[in-house]
Amino acid sequence: MSKIEVKKLHTFLGHNDSIYTLQVLDDHRFISAGGDGMVVMWDLRSPDEGEVIVKIPSSVYALAFDPQDGFLYAGQNNQGIHKIDLQAKKEVKSIQLGEYQIFDIQIVGDVLWAGLSNGEVLVLSKDLTILKRVKYANDRIRSIDQIEGEIVIGCSDNVARVVDLDTMDVKQVLKGHKNSVFAAKYHPSGKYLITTGRDAHLKVWDTQENYLLRESIAGHLYTINDVIFRADGRYFITGSMDKSVKLWDAHNFRLLKVLDKHRHAGHGNSVNKLLWMNYRDLLVTCSDDRSISVWEIKFAE
Repeated sequence: MSKIEVKKLHTFLGHNDSIYTLQVLDDHRFISAGGDGMVVMWDLRSPDEGEVIVKIPSSVYALAFDPQDGFLYAGQNNQGIHKIDLQAKKEVKSIQLGEYQIFDIQIVGDVLWAGLSNGEVLVLSKDLTILKRVKYANDRIRSIDQIEGEIVIGCSDNVARVVDLDTMDVKQVLKGHKNSVFAAKYHPSGKYLITTGRDAHLKVWDTQENYLLRESIAGHLYTINDVIFRADGRYFITGSMDKSVKLWDAHNFRLLKVLDKHRHAGHGNSVNKLLWMNYRDLLVTCSDDRSISVWEIKFAE
C-alpha cells in the first residue's frame, strides 16, 4: 500500500449540517449540498469561501448538472426537484413529488432519471414534466448509473437492477448484498460494475458475462456510501460510514491506500460522497462532519 503519496490540500467549511452530495460543474468547479439546504459552488483554483447559489427549505440528497444548458437539478427531502439557473443564482422551476426522498438524479440523454424513496424511478423532461414512472422496488432507490443502452439502479431491498434504457424493463437482478445497495457504478470502459452498500462489501459484476459476480470484498467496517473511478479507469475510491476513504487498484481490486483521520487528518464522521476532479487530478470528499476535504494523490506511475 505504499508508493502512493497522499496530501490533504484544503478543508472547505461553511455548511451548517451534514454534506450529502457533490456535483462536478467543470474541470475545477463543483457544487455541494446537504442537510442545511444550501447549494454552494466551490472553485479549486481559489479555495477560499464557497459561493451560496440558492437556499432550499430542507435537506438535499441529490444533484445533477446539465452542461448543455447550464442548469442544476436538486433533489430535496420530501419537496421534489428544483431546477436552478447557476448564472442567475435562482430557482427557475420546481416540481412536487409527494412525501418522498430523492436519493439520486441522473441526466440520461435529453431526460432526467430520479430515484425515489418509495422504490419508483421517474423519468422527467428537463422542464420537469413527468414522462414515465416505474416502480422497481418496495424500498428506496439509492443510486442510478448508466452505460450505453443500460441503466443500473441500486435499491434498499438488497439488490441492484439492470434496466433497458429504452423499454425500462428489468434485464438483470443482481443479488449478493446482505443489505441495502447504496451505490452502483460502471467502470469507464463498461466492462464491469461495482456495487456497494450497508453490508460494507464491494461486489464486482462482469457485464460481458451476463453480470456474473466476479469478486466480493469486505471493503470497510461499515456502510460504503459511494464509489468512483478515475477517468482513465485505473483506480477507484470508496467512502464509508466508518469515516475512511480507500483507494483501490481497478484491475486487480487490491487495496492501495487508506485515508483516515489518524493517518491523514481525514474526516471525523461518515464520508458520504466523492468526486475525482480533472483539475490536478484532485480528489474531493464530503462528510457528516460538515466539511469538504481536497486531496492530492501522487502515483508512482
